[in-house]
Amino acid sequence: MVDRLYQSIADQITALIDEGVFPPGSRLPGERELAERFNVSRVTIREAEIALQAIGRIRIKTGSGVYVTDGQAARADEAPAVSAFELTEARSLFESEAAALAASTITPETLERLDELLEIMGRDDGEDDKSTEADQEFHLLIASASGNQAIIHVIKSLWRMRTEVPEVRTTYASVCQHDGRTRQQEHAAIVDALRAGDPGAARVAMRQHFNRLLEAMLDATEERAILELRRKAAESRERFLMSARLR
Repeated sequence: MVDRLYQSIADQITALIDEGVFPPGSRLPGERELAERFNVSRVTIREAEIALQAIGRIRIKTGSGVYVTDGQAARADEAPAVSAFELTEARSLFESEAAALAASTITPETLERLDELLEIMGRDDGEDDKSTEADQEFHLLIASASGNQAIIHVIKSLWRMRTEVPEVRTTYASVCQHDGRTRQQEHAAIVDALRAGDPGAARVAMRQHFNRLLEAMLDATEERAILELRRKAAESRERFLMSARLR
């Protein structure tokens, strides 16, 4: 299937890593070269690399390249150091496909539980423990409904990073603190698509949820940068005024 092409490429890159063609610490060829090597688009290569980073086989360094990780460093009991942006990209990739698969097989009982979780999230306008737990169960239920054990494992691992990596947890908290109503509406749209048994609509609804989340993260990052500039400007002004008073 076309939708799974990136996974096939990820498997082939993994095989090359295991064979020593790309040893730990080495830099993978660029997207264009890999696209030509596997006869696929650069978008497919990018998706494959996101998938490999999610399971700790490679590390994508913005502005530098893609590097093969040390297998010992990416132990199953240790969450890799990822940014909130990287994690959300990976979640969008896997959870959108999980939702599409779940649309054809989800049970009435699971839909009923998703409705209950929507109600819980609707009561909590912020990022507290109950809201986070409901959000996590919501997404993991959909992953489980996909029936694909590999996807379920990856999404569980991604959620572990979501809750255990400090930088990720802090970024999500800063965003989710103010978007409770919007998040609840987005989750409701996902449930509507699942209830309709529409894989395409479920995929789009899940992807739109993560796209909006990425935009919110960018806004929050810009706001923190502006506040930091203002803080430094205030410190500089105070030093200048103090120096002027001492003259």
